[in-house]
Amino acid sequence: KRENTLIHLFSATFKIALFVLAALMILQELGVMIGPILAAAGIVGLAFGFGGQYLIRDIIAGLFIILENQFRIGDVAIIDGTGGLVEAVNLRMTTLRDLNGTVHHIPNGAITKVSNLSKVFSRVNLDIGVSYNSDLEHVIKVINKVGMEMAEDTNWKDAIIKPPQFLRVDDFADSAVIIKILGDTQPLKQWDVTGELRKRIFVAFREEGIEIPFPQRVIHQPK
Repeated sequence: KRENTLIHLFSATFKIALFVLAALMILQELGVMIGPILAAAGIVGLAFGFGGQYLIRDIIAGLFIILENQFRIGDVAIIDGTGGLVEAVNLRMTTLRDLNGTVHHIPNGAITKVSNLSKVFSRVNLDIGVSYNSDLEHVIKVINKVGMEMAEDTNWKDAIIKPPQFLRVDDFADSAVIIKILGDTQPLKQWDVTGELRKRIFVAFREEGIEIPFPQRVIHQPK
C-alpha cells in the first residue's frame, strides 16, 4: 500500500515537473528568453508564498504523512471524525470514501487526528450480553469453542491471526452480563470476521440453551 501511495504521489509530481520543463525548452527553441520568465516566476512564487500560507501548510503536513507512513491508499482510516477508505493521498489533500459512497476531500494541513483501522493487523472487539441466570463457565467454553472452530475453518483461517476468545466479564448491565471477546485478524478483515462470529455465537447459544436477554422492566404494584 505504501508503494502504491508513493508511486501515485511521485507520478503526479513528475508529470508536473516534466510539463514545466518541456514548456520552458519549447519556449527557448522558439527564441523566447526564459531568463526573465524564470525571474518573474520567482517573484510570483514569492507573492504566492505570502498569500498561500494554507497551501504551504497543507504541503508540509502531506510530506510528513507520507514520510511517517501514517496511512496509505487502500487503508481504512478515521480522520478528525470522518471515516472511510483512503482513495488518494497527495501533498495537498487526502480523499476518503465512506460507507455510503460519499467522497470527502480533506486538506492535509487541517488534519489533527488520524486513526488507521488497517495498519499491520486489525482486531475483533465484540461485546455479547448473556442472562444473569447463565452459567458463565459454560458460556466461556462455548465462546472459545466457536472462536477456535472459526479459526480452523478453511474459509476463515487466512483472515484470522489470533482466534476470537473470551477476555473478561466487562460489565453488569441492567438486563445482561456483558462478555468481551477479542481476536486479531488480517487488516480490513475485522468486520467480516466479527459478523460471522456473531452469527455463529447466536446459533451456538440457541443450541446450548444460553439466553441472550432483552431489556426487561419489573413493575411493583401496591396492594
